[in-house]
Amino acid sequence: MAKSSADDGDLRRACEAAIEGTKQQIVMSIRVAKSRGIWGKSGKLGRQMAKPRVLALSIKSKGQRKKAFLRVMKYSTGGVLEPAKLYKLKHLSKVEVVTNDPSGCTFTLGFDNLRSQSVAPPQWTMRNIDDRNRLLICILNICKDVLGRLPKVVGIDVVEMALWAKENTPTVTTQTTTQDGLGPVAAAVTETDLKVTVEKELVSQAEEEDMEALLGTYVMGIGEAEAFSERLKRELHALEAANVHAILESEPLVDEVLQGLEAASNIVDDMDEWLGIFNVKLRHMREDIESIETRNNKLEMQSVNNKVLIEELDKLLERLRIPSEYSASLTGGSFDEAHMLQNIEACEWLAKAIKALEVPSLDPIYAKMRAVKEKRAELEIIKATFVRRASEFLRNYFASLVDFMISDKSYFSQRGQLKRPDHADLRYKCRTYARLLQHLKSLDKNCLAPLRKAYCSSLNLLLRREAREFANELRASTKVSRNPTVWLEGSTGSNQNANTDTSAVSDAYAKMLTIFIPLLVDESSFFAHFMCFEVPALVPPGGAVNDHKKQSNDDDENDDDDLGIMDIDENDKNSGKNSADLSALNESLQDLLDGIQEDFYAVVDWAYKIDPLRCISMHGITERYLSGQKADAAGFVRLLLGDLESRVSMQFSRFVDEACHQIERNERNVRQMGVLSYIPRFAALATRMEQYIQGHSRDLVDQAYTKFVSIMFVTLEKIAQQDPKYADILLLENYAAFQNSLYDLANVVPTLAKFYHQASEAYEQACTRHISMIIYYQFERLFQFAKKIEDFMYTIAPEEIPFQLGLSKMELRKVLKSSLSGVDKSIGAMYKKLQKNLTSEELLPSLWDKCKKEFLDKYESFVQLVAKVYPNENVPSVTEMRELLANM
Repeated sequence: MAKSSADDGDLRRACEAAIEGTKQQIVMSIRVAKSRGIWGKSGKLGRQMAKPRVLALSIKSKGQRKKAFLRVMKYSTGGVLEPAKLYKLKHLSKVEVVTNDPSGCTFTLGFDNLRSQSVAPPQWTMRNIDDRNRLLICILNICKDVLGRLPKVVGIDVVEMALWAKENTPTVTTQTTTQDGLGPVAAAVTETDLKVTVEKELVSQAEEEDMEALLGTYVMGIGEAEAFSERLKRELHALEAANVHAILESEPLVDEVLQGLEAASNIVDDMDEWLGIFNVKLRHMREDIESIETRNNKLEMQSVNNKVLIEELDKLLERLRIPSEYSASLTGGSFDEAHMLQNIEACEWLAKAIKALEVPSLDPIYAKMRAVKEKRAELEIIKATFVRRASEFLRNYFASLVDFMISDKSYFSQRGQLKRPDHADLRYKCRTYARLLQHLKSLDKNCLAPLRKAYCSSLNLLLRREAREFANELRASTKVSRNPTVWLEGSTGSNQNANTDTSAVSDAYAKMLTIFIPLLVDESSFFAHFMCFEVPALVPPGGAVNDHKKQSNDDDENDDDDLGIMDIDENDKNSGKNSADLSALNESLQDLLDGIQEDFYAVVDWAYKIDPLRCISMHGITERYLSGQKADAAGFVRLLLGDLESRVSMQFSRFVDEACHQIERNERNVRQMGVLSYIPRFAALATRMEQYIQGHSRDLVDQAYTKFVSIMFVTLEKIAQQDPKYADILLLENYAAFQNSLYDLANVVPTLAKFYHQASEAYEQACTRHISMIIYYQFERLFQFAKKIEDFMYTIAPEEIPFQLGLSKMELRKVLKSSLSGVDKSIGAMYKKLQKNLTSEELLPSLWDKCKKEFLDKYESFVQLVAKVYPNENVPSVTEMRELLANM
């Protein structure tokens, strides 16, 4: 028989190396093949591809206790064993030999602690029956010796296993080395896979020694067996005779014993009757005791319940009690500043008391009690009384504060003195009642709406009065001479525009925004906090408004957004609630600040009347403030700035429309020659507009440029069409003047650069038309003859053209004689005609150069045609004509 892998020392050492450090000792290791069976298919061994594995049985000793494990080893890359799975043998419930395998070498091990019992357990296949028996017997012995029980064995004959075990019971003694390497330790390792437990010897060694000692008392030789036998017979007879004699002598004693037993039996019978009587009495006593204990337990339980009930009622009475000091403060106390701390404490107690009597805090059973309902109704009456008194006081208080400030004229701007609004004292006095407002909100949210309306109506009067007085004094203290609003027509007054400094107008508007926009933002923020609106952050950090606020150096306005109070309802915030509060806040801000925009409009209209171009600066200033206002609580301020921007844009559009109307009135004049007046005036206007641009007002100015230049060009074309004879001269002179006046600005302003190129193209077209007219006026017959030749060349050959009517050589000679006989005089007449109607002398040299070039181009084309059609005719060359023109 081949050597089993259970005898393989190298395999055992490899397994021990794989579990090194676990303090477990390998008892047996054997090679197996692992496969996965398919449940429910009989008659066929369904398995996946078999995988080589090593099963190792190990034991871990801990004092007197031992634990047994089944380890599954697999081969890693390089053929090294490494642990794959670990099973505890105490959970082994079933060992089953698979009947589908005819060889009987395949079995499964069932464990009762596997997570999924629906998955088929792995099947282990041995090389032969001997290896299977070795492993299973080893497992059974370990379970019996270590665990004290055996798993269920299915599919194997136990008797056959026992017979096999008797034939394979060698014991192998090996030497192991201690871990500290001090030397070999002899260890008798019993191969449990090679033996089974056999019955112990019939006589132990100790019993055998005792028997030897007993036999040693008899001194006899080997030949004395008969004498020894006789001796034993004699002693046996003597012993029997002694026993019979002893029995006969003990008969009286036996009679006495029997009599005693009979007397004792009678006594026991009497005792039994007495015990029966006592048992009946005791049973009745037990029943009485049980009924007494039952009544006693009920009384004890009732006593405990009564005690607990009294404690609960005491707690409930404590909840229902209203302290006299709080009741007096809530129903008739004063709201002076000295009593506010007491009022706040009373509010806090009232809120807690009402909440304590509601179902979440109070047991629903108590909530139905009449006393609780009456006390809750009493608290509601106290709450309504306090809310009404506090609301009436606050409405009167807000009105009195504002009336006191309005009655003091020194508080507002006066003649010769601009006064910055100061609300520090007002806010300080309001903060005294900020906590009260929050408690009013927690008690009754509906009471805040009238209070907010009263605060807004009172403070609105103050803000509008401050803005009106400030705006009036701002306009009165700004000294600027008024300029006529005629910009683009021939008025002498418009020449003064560029020499007058109107920057004080836009500075006044900027000062109005610098003072009031931060004030309005702060008032909006303070109002949102003071009146308990649940909205996000109000003033964004780093905004333009904050910058101006810092520049104001107004210490009284510091920390206006921080009321120094906690938000009672901060845990109730949610997006829907924020949205509703934000909508209500914007409505209240409309009431708070509505009407103040009229004073800003008045400043804008005043600035427009002094200098309409200052709308550009005001637009840029407004845009800068508008870009810095992104807080939700400043919603009305954003609307105000947006309205101001629209107002400024509307006034500037009004100015642009008026200026365009002035341009259009030029076309109604009788006859205009030379450069129209609005061309140079527009250049001066554009130069000044560029000086006023700030921030985002670039688009506003570009739109004005587009409208101005479009009207200018349309009007110029209409004026030119009134006299077609001089139309081209008027166009080229005005387009040239437009380019000359806007040359510098067009280099830096893209919008003007576009119109500059448009004017350049129109100028070139007008020049071309005018020069062509002058050339044809002097040399019409010559170039008409050339035109006829060109027309015929499309249909017939050049050599046939001299035979056409009016194109003979004789006609050519007549044309040359009439047109070129005094060509120098004709060219001089061309120059005089070009000079005659031109009002801009500086354009003459460039126009004359264009005229000479155009004439030479046309003459060169004529010479080429004559050379093709009349090759033998003598025509003055182009070179002669160029020299003649160069000398003119």
